[in-house]
Amino acid sequence: MKGGIYVYTRPDPNEKYWDPEIETMARDKMRELQLSELKEMLQFCYDNSPYYKSAFDEAGVKPDKLKSLEDIKHFPFTNKKIERDRQEAVPDLGDMICVPESEIVYISASSGSTGVPTVSPFTAQDFDEFQDYQARLFWSIGMRPNDRYVHALNFTLFVGGPDVIGAMRTGAMGIWAGTVPTERLLFILQNFKATITWTTPSYAWYLAESAKKEGIDPAKDLNVRKLIVAGEPGGSIPATKMALEELWNAKVYDFYGLSDLFGANAGMCEEQNGLHMYEDHHLIEVLDPDTLEPVGEGERGELVLTTLRKKARPMIRFRTGDIVTVTWEPCACGRTAPRIMGIHGRLDDMLIITGVNVFPSDIEYVVRKDERLTGEYRMIVYRDENHLDRFEVEVEAVDPELVGSQELAEDIRAKIKVRVGVSPRKVHVKADGDLPRATHKAKRVIDKREGVWQE
Repeated sequence: MKGGIYVYTRPDPNEKYWDPEIETMARDKMRELQLSELKEMLQFCYDNSPYYKSAFDEAGVKPDKLKSLEDIKHFPFTNKKIERDRQEAVPDLGDMICVPESEIVYISASSGSTGVPTVSPFTAQDFDEFQDYQARLFWSIGMRPNDRYVHALNFTLFVGGPDVIGAMRTGAMGIWAGTVPTERLLFILQNFKATITWTTPSYAWYLAESAKKEGIDPAKDLNVRKLIVAGEPGGSIPATKMALEELWNAKVYDFYGLSDLFGANAGMCEEQNGLHMYEDHHLIEVLDPDTLEPVGEGERGELVLTTLRKKARPMIRFRTGDIVTVTWEPCACGRTAPRIMGIHGRLDDMLIITGVNVFPSDIEYVVRKDERLTGEYRMIVYRDENHLDRFEVEVEAVDPELVGSQELAEDIRAKIKVRVGVSPRKVHVKADGDLPRATHKAKRVIDKREGVWQE
């Protein structure tokens, strides 16, 4: 306490880790900690949530069935649909919650892009630990007290909004910009000489383009030297990351988050080699989305998470819908937490074209790597006369003389075939600026099929 005000402790700026004990904990010790936390969490859910008690009973399991971490396989999954259904059945917060409303101090809500917005509640302890976790991620990219951090994420119900508090815990100057107009954000970045900011990959690209049109070179005229991106898979695509780093003359760090849990659940360290997800807060499973069996290390699978500490609404075996690859190999930074080595897209973004799984991130890999293209792209999906799903790709040429070039189109088409395993019916080479720019998440897929998706 100082003058009646609580001051959060933080490491010395020269300290590499925010929480050295947790971040470098040996694997066997971490598993012991996880097992203890998981046993407590399952019992807490069973005792306090009508939904979890019913779901466990229906599955024929009790919390005491868990003797090892592998026994989590006996417990039922949760997902977005269950969240929505329980909220509708028991308004307003549903019956997955494990505490009385009087203990809930903060709620966020999903965008509702895949259905009814889902609420994520936090107790005071949940929120405090949430921001400590965010500080851990910020510290790992090198954020320190001498940094000026512009938080350019939406504050309106978005779970990433409060993450600025985690940045401030590192001692950095927190500048609460939010989703202001582009011109205003550029003014803030320039006027306050910001060294770090956070937005989506698409918007970072758009912001740099807009700056250049205003006569501002982000690489020379702005002080941003660390750029956090999240919300889209681009930050983990080498070609996209390299292009953004060149545009901004800044290091790009990919973060990954879920509104169902808390702001950012994983993030790159200064090595920029995968996203650390800390196991004192999460039990991580990577499962084949069809068989729901574990995949091998480094193989693509659906990320399934169990919260180990969040009390307001724990999530047991939450199917994220995100297709990832994960490694438990220690990072060169010395952290022992597993790393997400690739975020390939969402199950509901995944397209199956002639039996091949196609993600927009695979198209992005090709487009962002070709210097003849601006980096913008869009996929058009449709069903042909033979009732087969097909897709076409729209790209933009840097050189106006290449607009409409069949040679360039065929070259890009061939490269997509090599990367994905199936080629688009056509590639359309458009002029720079023809494709819409995103001010938040880019809409990369235009789906013209009817009656394909079901909630």
